[in-house]
Amino acid sequence: MPGDEVIEPAKRVTAVQYLAHDCDADDGKRRSYGEEEKATRFDEDDFNKNHKQTYRGFVLLWVAFQSTGVIYGDIGTSPLYVYSSTFTSQPSWADLVGALSIIIWSLTLIVTVKYCCIVLRADDDGHGGTFALYSLLARYANIVKPDRTVGETLRMQRYLTTDLQPGGKSLRRFIENSSGAKLVLKIVGVLGVSLVMADGVLTPAQSVLGAVQGITVADPTLETSAIVGTTCAILVLLFFLQPFGTSKLGTAFAPIVTIWFLSNLAFGIYNLVSYDHSVLKAFSPHHAITYLTRNGYDGWKSLGGLLLAFTGVEALFADIGAFSMTAIQLSWLCLAYPCLIVAYAGQAAYISMDKDHIAYTNPFFHSAPPGTFYYGMVIAILAAIVASQAMITSTFQLLLQVMRLSYFPHIKVNHTSERFHDQVYMPLANWLLMIGTVTVTAVYNNTTSLGNAYGVCVIMVTFITTCMVSMVAIIVWRIPFYAVLPVFLVFAALDGVFMSAVLTKVPEGAWFTLVLAFILSSIFIIWRFGKEAQWSAESMDQLKPSAVLSLTNDEPAGGQLSKSVGGAMISTVPGLGVFFDKTGDHSLLPASFAHFVRKFAARPSVLVFFHMRPLSVPHIDPGEQVVVRRVAGLTNCYSVVLRHGYADDVLHPGMAKELVKDIEGSVSNVFEPGSIELKALQDACESQVVYVLGKETMKIRRPKGFAPWGYFRMVLLEIFLWIRENTRAKMADMNIEADQLIEVGFLTEV
Repeated sequence: MPGDEVIEPAKRVTAVQYLAHDCDADDGKRRSYGEEEKATRFDEDDFNKNHKQTYRGFVLLWVAFQSTGVIYGDIGTSPLYVYSSTFTSQPSWADLVGALSIIIWSLTLIVTVKYCCIVLRADDDGHGGTFALYSLLARYANIVKPDRTVGETLRMQRYLTTDLQPGGKSLRRFIENSSGAKLVLKIVGVLGVSLVMADGVLTPAQSVLGAVQGITVADPTLETSAIVGTTCAILVLLFFLQPFGTSKLGTAFAPIVTIWFLSNLAFGIYNLVSYDHSVLKAFSPHHAITYLTRNGYDGWKSLGGLLLAFTGVEALFADIGAFSMTAIQLSWLCLAYPCLIVAYAGQAAYISMDKDHIAYTNPFFHSAPPGTFYYGMVIAILAAIVASQAMITSTFQLLLQVMRLSYFPHIKVNHTSERFHDQVYMPLANWLLMIGTVTVTAVYNNTTSLGNAYGVCVIMVTFITTCMVSMVAIIVWRIPFYAVLPVFLVFAALDGVFMSAVLTKVPEGAWFTLVLAFILSSIFIIWRFGKEAQWSAESMDQLKPSAVLSLTNDEPAGGQLSKSVGGAMISTVPGLGVFFDKTGDHSLLPASFAHFVRKFAARPSVLVFFHMRPLSVPHIDPGEQVVVRRVAGLTNCYSVVLRHGYADDVLHPGMAKELVKDIEGSVSNVFEPGSIELKALQDACESQVVYVLGKETMKIRRPKGFAPWGYFRMVLLEIFLWIRENTRAKMADMNIEADQLIEVGFLTEV
């Protein structure tokens, strides 16, 4: 059958769309059409296939174990400081049970029901976080301006209007037709990412500092400087471990977190049996309600401390790409959730019987069973170190998402596992996080002041998640509006109550996280604004061969430029020219070639328009890496798309010779050995090889007359261009022969 040719295992074979206008043989056409089907299949797989990884059996248990070591460090170490952040004096039994009831039901409703059962299902091709929710909505509603210069933009899966419920139709129509709604969604999406990253600066400081402060229980004379210094040293060590990768760190940290949870479980059971098991009445939500009504303003304000019980919940969703929904659900429901409930109950049991009225100030260490203090201190410090990993990993995951959708400039990304595709490490982000965390630790120097800055991020992210998941349920899952609204109101009310309480901490320290989140959000929005302006300008400069060249197949000298660009004759120089192509569209000229031929009125004898298509897998089978297309209207010109995984070494010395072999394999499917095309290709490669890159410089278009928006636009674009000039280029890792590289500069007005 056509397209079913025998493939030699040792040879890198290409999938070809070879335009048959140069081949009149029917057999050649049939083979051409068969190869076209392969190219179409690859495009479908690359852009429309779901790449989410799923695990089963032992691998699932292993990933769940890894997730324990990464995700739950933050929420798992909250027992170190929740009660001390809630109460300023010894609480009464009723208040203690009321606070415990709020903790239990917060962990149950917000973490277990909302996140584990609902939010984790709203992933975007395996990725989580608020920006993934925005990206998921963009697949089902036309709310994102695409990059018109490339083909592999965000794929649309927009439902037909008749497929949506009435509420879904109205909601989608509103956000698609309202530029204000689109802007709000964009801002909310990046704000959620920014808040999680701001949280990532505070979490390591809060967790490690809380554990190290436990030493003061044994030695009250220990100075603050010693505690802060020890904390900073531990944090620096943690960040230096990040290059080992999520998989290795998760596997190494998981035993520590597991022992920590089981220790909390054992301590909790001991205290419940030994002191006051009546605190288990807190499982009745009645005590939570009466606590709030009895204490009024003070009870409402104390919610700012109680919400620290579920700080880190956003990591469950943000880190889903590194693990999986099932693995996270398994580790939370089977280990973390029951252990935390018993731990808080045990601490409450001890505090209620504490005659010295000091246990609430450091509940974990004071309530440790006799003879286990130093063991508890060691395991708490280790667990607190691990706690930082949750938000560090989340930061890497979220940055990867915003870079993929062009909301952040390209920075170096190291994939740390070939088995788990989305486990990454980002050196620049890691060191910036380290500097920020150490600085915050030194400035705030205790968990109470840090707690004031800490809770705002968490609750704002959970509220944003509630709103966006509700939209996903209506537009993507097509659940009737009347079914979504009650659930939304319940969780929005929970989030709203906590948020209203924690916002009172803004003057006391929470302003820092809000300012940091604002700065990050501004960078994301400005970068995206600049990229959209760049895409718009570049799309106006996309040219077909006929717009630049007046060529015919019988002009071996190369033809001439079209009259619109001077009409000069084009000379042909011996050699192979590899022109890097941003779009991969074989019907358009790469900007590097268009400007090269305009400036020099010359062309290499054989042209290769080379486009790299990175895929989110470690390796692509050699037989499916290369797609070759013949460029119509240009003699000896080929468009080559190289599909590669993140672990494939594709830019290396001698790459041109490999491309020639790929093209030879394609040409030989149509032309006989020794044909003019094959000989031209071989002669060009032996003569000389040059790689041609486009060097784009952007100039901002000045507004005409008095135009406030025009001048504001100029300011935004100036910031964008400054960031662009001072960040890493996508081709920074290019490892090809430097003496064969040419950069062609050109100006784009934005």
